[in-house]
Amino acid sequence: MIDTHVHFWNFDPVRDEWITADMAVIQNDFTPKNLIRTLNDLKISGCIAVQANQSEHENEFLLNLADQHDLIKGIVGWIDLKNPDLDNRLEYYKNFKKIKGWRHVLQAETAEFMLDPAFINGIKQLKKNSYTYDLLCYHNQLKSIIKMVDQIPDQPFVLDHCGKPDVKSQDLKTWREDIKTLAENSNVSCKVSGLLTEADWKNWKEKELFNCFDAVFENFGVERVMFGSDWPVVLVSRPYQDWFNLVQKYTMRFSENERKLIFGDNAKAFYKL
Repeated sequence: MIDTHVHFWNFDPVRDEWITADMAVIQNDFTPKNLIRTLNDLKISGCIAVQANQSEHENEFLLNLADQHDLIKGIVGWIDLKNPDLDNRLEYYKNFKKIKGWRHVLQAETAEFMLDPAFINGIKQLKKNSYTYDLLCYHNQLKSIIKMVDQIPDQPFVLDHCGKPDVKSQDLKTWREDIKTLAENSNVSCKVSGLLTEADWKNWKEKELFNCFDAVFENFGVERVMFGSDWPVVLVSRPYQDWFNLVQKYTMRFSENERKLIFGDNAKAFYKL
């Protein structure tokens, strides 16, 4: 099994200002040493380390961790896709086989940013270098995401955290419609991850999360859905094991081979592990 969405950081209160006071449980350093026992207990053989900081320094940080810890099977780093020198930067990173793809925190950007021709042209350069692209956005940004990916039909994309639906309010109608439209792009996959932080952290109900799972699996199918924990961010709500058990419970309706796709094989194919 592979966890497709894990973060590591040495906590910096200035750089990591997004980790607010109500998230104090993750205002700490998190390295593979903090995760290895949990993964071993659950028989998860490795993870994808995803950028949490938007700098090339982040890539070096994650590469150094990957050199020291075999549990990191791949890295989703950060690169300036509007950089006129992007081709050369991508060429440089081809020296590091653990880097599988890239991500920008689009949830903090405008529609104009996502649909900027310079940004889109940057993503278009990823395919020829065999890189994936992780889409991080809120549910109310999905229409812009759809317009963006429609312009890059052959690029492998994966939607992080199911597009962050409003689990807490259960106002899911528009999100469901947008998920259906996005999933019509066969080059887009989806990570079942990050939903506990979109719910009422301490008082969520299983049904609220399963309502979201229903829409994801109905539209993406078992061939384009991957398990991810969003550790350590998930800890603001529950321990890692609780989220894992929740996804396991939901997916018991599928066959053993289908569960293998969701918990490992899809990730291995998508990220070329």
